[in-house]
Amino acid sequence: MAVIHAVIAGLDLHADLDVIADVVRRSAPRPANQQKIAWALEADPSLLTGNGHLAPFPVILRLIDRLIDAGVAGITRPACPRCHRAVRISKPLDGQRVCRNCIAKSRIEECSRCGTRREPATRDDHGRPLCPNCLVNDPANLETCISCGRRKVVSTRTPDGPLCPSCPSLRTTTCSICRQEKPCGISRATGRPWCPNCQRRSAPCSACGNAAPIVSGTLDQPVCAACTPSEIWHICPTCTDPDYPHPGQCARCLINRRLNELLGPPSEVHHPGLEALRNNIATTEHPITARRWLNKPSVSPVLADLAAGRRALTHEALDELPDSPPLAHLRQVLVSVGALPQRDEYMARLERLLTSLLTSPQDPEHRKILHRYAIWHLVRRLRRRNAGKPLTSQQFISARQRTRAAIAFLNWLAAAELTLETCQQVDLERWLTDDSATHRYHAGHFIRWARTNKLTAVHVPAIRWNGPTQPLDDEHRWHIARRLLHDDTLKPEDRLAGLLLLLYAQGPAAISRLTTEDVEVGAQEVRLHLGQAPIHLPEPVATLARHVAANRKGHATIGALTASPWLFPGGQPGRPISTTQLTNRLNQLGIRPNQDRSTALFQLATELPAALLARTLGLHIEVAVAWQRLSAGDWAAYAADVSQRPREDPVRS
Repeated sequence: MAVIHAVIAGLDLHADLDVIADVVRRSAPRPANQQKIAWALEADPSLLTGNGHLAPFPVILRLIDRLIDAGVAGITRPACPRCHRAVRISKPLDGQRVCRNCIAKSRIEECSRCGTRREPATRDDHGRPLCPNCLVNDPANLETCISCGRRKVVSTRTPDGPLCPSCPSLRTTTCSICRQEKPCGISRATGRPWCPNCQRRSAPCSACGNAAPIVSGTLDQPVCAACTPSEIWHICPTCTDPDYPHPGQCARCLINRRLNELLGPPSEVHHPGLEALRNNIATTEHPITARRWLNKPSVSPVLADLAAGRRALTHEALDELPDSPPLAHLRQVLVSVGALPQRDEYMARLERLLTSLLTSPQDPEHRKILHRYAIWHLVRRLRRRNAGKPLTSQQFISARQRTRAAIAFLNWLAAAELTLETCQQVDLERWLTDDSATHRYHAGHFIRWARTNKLTAVHVPAIRWNGPTQPLDDEHRWHIARRLLHDDTLKPEDRLAGLLLLLYAQGPAAISRLTTEDVEVGAQEVRLHLGQAPIHLPEPVATLARHVAANRKGHATIGALTASPWLFPGGQPGRPISTTQLTNRLNQLGIRPNQDRSTALFQLATELPAALLARTLGLHIEVAVAWQRLSAGDWAAYAADVSQRPREDPVRS
C-alpha cells in the first residue's frame, strides 16, 4: 500500500491513503494481486497517466477506473492504442490491451457458408469458420415456437418455452382444450387459444382413432387436424367474410378501422393522394402485413399529421423529419400512389448532407474551398455523367466519403496551423502516416483536385489498378454455375442473378438495375441487353430469363399499383432490389461477387477482343483493355514486344 500510495501521491498530493487503500482492496481483494499492482506501478508509473494499454495485468485497468470514480486527480483513463477510442480495454493483442472491437477486427475471417468477412462465432465439424448470422439461422439451432408452432430463431425464452421474433409474449387466458388458465398462444388452425402443453400433446383422436397431435376438442374428446370440423371457425362479425376465419373482426375490417383512426373517414375534401393511399392499403393482398406497417411508431404519426393538415404533403416537409428506413419506405409509397412527385432521392440526400457538412469547418476560407470541391466538382460531375438519370447508392456513398475526407484533411491543416498553400509534401506525408488520421484513402481525390486548381503544391498519386487482389478460382465458379443451371429447388430469380454474374461478369449493382426492356423474349430466342449489342442467351439460361421476366414480383405490399419495370423488384414500390440485398442473396448461394466476377472477366478477356467485350457487357473500353492486357490477350502488345527484341547473330547461333 505504501508503494502504491507513493506513486499516486506523485500525481495527486492530496490523495488520501485510506481512500487509495479502499480502492486497491476493492480492485484486488487478494494480496497477491495487490503485490502485482505495486510492482507494475513501481516499474512504470505512466500506466496511470495514459499508458494503461501497456498494463501487464488487467487488474490495473480496474484500479484506474475506480481511482477516477473516487475523484483522485492526475489519473488518465487509457484509450485503445488501435482505434484511439476511450472505451473499455482488456483484451491482450501484440503486447497491448485493446478494445473488443479491435479484437474482433483482428480475428476477421471469411464465413464458409455466406462468404461475409466477420469474426467467427463458431466453427463447423470441419473446422471452417461460421459467422454469427449463420450460426443463429442454422437449422440445428432453430426451435419450435410455443405460440405459432413454427421452427424459427428464438427471440424470447419463457418458462413455458421459446418464442420466435414474430410472436409476442403469451397472455394468460383459458386454454380451449385443457380449460386451464395458462399463458396461451392462438392456434393457426382454429383461431382459439391453446397452451404450450396442449400444443405438444398427442393422443388417439376421438373421431378417427388415429394417434396424432391434438388440434381441437377437449382432453376427454381430443380431435386431430384431419377431423377438426370447420364449424368451430369464426367468421368476421362485421363483414361476415368466411374466407378469412379468425376470432373477432377479420384483418381487412381491422385495417379499415385503423385507417379511419389515422386518416379519418373517407371524404372528398381529403387530398386525392391520401385517398388513393387509403384505397391501396384497404385492398392490399396482404392485410396483416399492411396493418403491422400502419402500427409502426415511425409511420402512424406521420400519416395522422398529413391527414390532419399539421404537416404539408411535400418532399420538403418530410425532409424535416429524422431520416430512417420506415420514412424512406413511406415516402416511396406516397410517390407510387401519386401523392408525391418523383424525385432523385439519392441526389436529395446528398444535397442535404452537403448542406450540413459545408458548415462544419471553422475557417471561412476552408468553407469556400470545400464548397467549390463538393458542389462545383463532385455534384456537377455526377449530374453531367448521369445525364438526368438518378444517382446510384455507390455514387452517393463515394461522394459522401470524399467530402468527409476533404473535411478531415482541412481540419488537420487548421489544427497544425497550416493552409493548402503553406502545406509541404513532408507535412502531407506526416499526416498520411499518422495513426490518428482518418479518411486518408479518399482524401487523395481532394488533394489531386486542389493541385489541379493551383491551390496546393503537394501531391498524392492515384492508386492504379493492377489486377484483382483476391485469387481467381475458376473451378469454384464453374461448380456454382452448374448448380444454378440444373438445381430447380433454388429460386429462379436467384439462379438468373447468379448466372449473370458467373457467366457474363455483371456486378450486383448492374444486375439490380436491369429492366424488363433489357430482356427481349422472342418465340425462338431470348436476347439480353447488357451493353450496346444484345447477347443471345443459350438454354437453360434463356428459360430462366423468360420465367423471371414473366413472373417477377417484388416484396412491396403497399403502393405496388402497377407492374414493376425492374427485372428484380425490391421491397419498396417502384424500386429495384438494393445492391446489398442482392449481394446477401448471392452469398447464400456460395457466390463471392467480387472474386467470382473477376474470374469471369479474366476468362472472357482471354477469348474476346476488348471492343467486343466492352460493347456486349457494358464495360468502359479502358476497363476492357486493362482486363485483356492482364489476361495476356493483347496480341498486339506481344507482337510489338517481339519486334523490339535484339536479333541474334546467325553465325553465333
